[in-house]
Amino acid sequence: MAAKPIRFSVHALGYMERRGFSSEDVEKAIRSCPWEKAERDRWECHMGIPFCEYWNGHEYALRQIRPIFMEEKSEIVVITVYVYYY
Repeated sequence: MAAKPIRFSVHALGYMERRGFSSEDVEKAIRSCPWEKAERDRWECHMGIPFCEYWNGHEYALRQIRPIFMEEKSEIVVITVYVYYY
């Protein structure tokens, strides 16, 4: 069975640059990390990514992304993505 396509909501796309995540990172997280139940019949997962760069004037070694998404019959819809820098 082929993997379901992943679609980003307008809300998630609007935060992509502001929060510093890529669609590739989110797709990798959804396809490779364990899913956990989230609020309102949604799912979430977590993925740490080595960063070693500056973000908003501070240097961070790790970036963690946490997509919130819904699994529908024919696709996965990313609602929003939280990003944490460590």
